[in-house]
Amino acid sequence: MANMSLTKVPMPEQDEVLRRENFDEVALGYTEEMAIEEAKRCLNCKTMPCVSGCPVGVRIPEFIAAVANEDFDGAYDIITGTNGLPAVCGRVCPQENQCEGKCVRGIKCEPVAIGRLERFVADTKMEKGVIDVKRPASNGHKVAVVGSGPSGLTCAGDLARMGYDVTVFEAFHTAGGVLMYGIPEFRLPKKIVQKEIKTLEALGVKIMPNMVIGKVLSVDELIEEGFEAVFIGSGAGLPSFMGIEGEALIGVCSANEYLTRINLMKGYLDEYDTPVLKSKAVAVVGGGNVAMDAARSAMRMGAEKVYIVYRRSEEEMPARKEEVHHAKEEGVTFLTLNNPVKILGDENGRVRAMECVKMELGEPDESGRRRPIVVEGSNYELEVDTVIMSLGTSPNPLIRTTTPGLEANRRGCLVVDEAMCTTKEGVYAGGDAVTGAATVILAMGAGKTAAKSIDKYISEKA
Repeated sequence: MANMSLTKVPMPEQDEVLRRENFDEVALGYTEEMAIEEAKRCLNCKTMPCVSGCPVGVRIPEFIAAVANEDFDGAYDIITGTNGLPAVCGRVCPQENQCEGKCVRGIKCEPVAIGRLERFVADTKMEKGVIDVKRPASNGHKVAVVGSGPSGLTCAGDLARMGYDVTVFEAFHTAGGVLMYGIPEFRLPKKIVQKEIKTLEALGVKIMPNMVIGKVLSVDELIEEGFEAVFIGSGAGLPSFMGIEGEALIGVCSANEYLTRINLMKGYLDEYDTPVLKSKAVAVVGGGNVAMDAARSAMRMGAEKVYIVYRRSEEEMPARKEEVHHAKEEGVTFLTLNNPVKILGDENGRVRAMECVKMELGEPDESGRRRPIVVEGSNYELEVDTVIMSLGTSPNPLIRTTTPGLEANRRGCLVVDEAMCTTKEGVYAGGDAVTGAATVILAMGAGKTAAKSIDKYISEKA
């Protein structure tokens, strides 16, 4: 019988006071009973608008129907028919702007909790132990994938399922890209990411860490070594700064560096001697998901006061509403309609305060958001000892500057066509290396498109 409740089944969460002291996952996941109850809210629409909102085309009504019928293994098989990272996507995808944003139930009430159900299915399967994977017969062709983030892993997995011999070259010592270094443990446990990667390795995907393409090997050398195509999914790890006075002071860093030290270098564990800023008062400049991650991590690292400083209003903030909500619950202070103009240091060259100005919103700019305008004479000092800049990232220029024939736009993003083919024959690209910093699921969609294009390219050459 259909469940016509107007609201989603609530997700159990770790206590908001206790979680400030640890890096354990905040959202605890559905029980079987909760998942079945929520699955019965799905109307199983014939037009399936939710599927059109999914960049990787998960057959959403089908997997939800399987959950409602208590066929969790069947639901997993349906999801992984198009999505190789379901436990990841169930946790970090912006479903509210994608599949759930298209849900018919969302017109008059809350949409079906598609992301929570996807996570439940993936977690339930993982809890049973090793996931059976049938390695396909080899087709005799080799493909190189540069970068083991969501785009690279998706492309590698799809190609491996087609029978390709796939090698992933990762610059860091651990595979996973932004899933490992950028997203905090309390949102995406690292063991979840590694389990997803183990599934890909079971398909035959080989992962080579500590391989900086453009330094250790060039793209051209990969082709010379027998790889018939190369996919570049190297992400966008180059941070942006404001260019204001004081950014060179001790105590100023990018959110990228801060999160990498905590996540990938295990700075949150006492037994690891990882250099991380030990702060009392932190200002995080920016309003996206990365800013929320940095602010919430700073709180857990022992900061007594953490501020989000954002030049527009909360309504224009690009972060997911869930992340903003959790940050507020955990004690982060939001200073919206504020903007830094200078960072002030003490006699030892360390941050002692940040000078800010008040802002007001004017007419919409090219992004459609109202343009922030400085309120004259509103300058004030915010006492902090750490400033974390979370203003977006762009692709590292290493690969494009060491690969003749590879063109990029003025933002440093690789130029590709609809098939994700770059300006160099046999070389494809996707994810943040092409779009700049974006979402995990959009990067995965690009990886899927590239895998199909690479298969077509090699098949036509054979």
